[in-house]
Amino acid sequence: MDRLLAMESYVRTVERGSFAGAAAGRGLSPSMVGNHVRFLEARLGALLLNRTTRQQSLTEFGRAYYEQCRRILRDIDDAERSADLAQSTPRGLLRVTAPMSLGTTIIPAIIAVYLHGHSEVQVELVLQDQRLDMLADELDVAIRVGTLPDSGLIVRALSPLRLVACASPSYLAAHGHPRTPADLESHNCLDFTNAGEPRVWRFSGVGGEVTIQAGGSLRVNNGQALRAAALAHVGVILQPEVLVADDIAAGRLTHLLADHAAPSLPLSLLTLPDRHPSPKLRSFIDLVVKMV
Repeated sequence: MDRLLAMESYVRTVERGSFAGAAAGRGLSPSMVGNHVRFLEARLGALLLNRTTRQQSLTEFGRAYYEQCRRILRDIDDAERSADLAQSTPRGLLRVTAPMSLGTTIIPAIIAVYLHGHSEVQVELVLQDQRLDMLADELDVAIRVGTLPDSGLIVRALSPLRLVACASPSYLAAHGHPRTPADLESHNCLDFTNAGEPRVWRFSGVGGEVTIQAGGSLRVNNGQALRAAALAHVGVILQPEVLVADDIAAGRLTHLLADHAAPSLPLSLLTLPDRHPSPKLRSFIDLVVKMV
């Protein structure tokens, strides 16, 4: 027999004065309520109620047990209310990881909007170009760029990242302005070492796809470092537009080969498998999907 249900029946019996009163509105019969009370008495080895054909009264032990049962049931109700609240209000620490290039461009704006709307959440942003183990590193959300291996994680596709080739006006003044992708083979192409195909740059235009070997004096595993090198007039870079858009708009970098599109990079949001994600996680995912 369910001990908590028996305790509830006992408390209601004491407060309503009879088995019939305790049964009212509970979907139980008075005899079932009586069985609950007798179950408790047998389990405890003590009489809880003095019962006659006309009335019943609490024993001394029954009165003390009634107070304990009331406190236990009240604590259970409080715990369930707290759990319901925790499952409806975003709160607590949310750990997010993203590549450096996104962590210094679009991700801070998303987090700012999120924090303005969720005052009980704290966000920890881990910027790392290398892919971290979400379970081992206790991460809630990962924003990843590129094609992903099968990992068992939940993957949500976001808007792809458009790649653009660019260089500083000073570099172009000294080395010439490439007009076709093939022209880049005579330029100092600064390569991203974490790319799926290092030193291979692809473009498509009216003539179809063109593949070039991007040879140069510098290879870096970080987009911001490549951007800094381009701003220092070292060479040409092929990076996500979000990383260099402000520089192009300000004239610090020049967009090259506008008629030849580079392939976009897949952008994904990853979470651990969870049938019941927390409110903080659900609300953050909804915002990222909406903004990206």
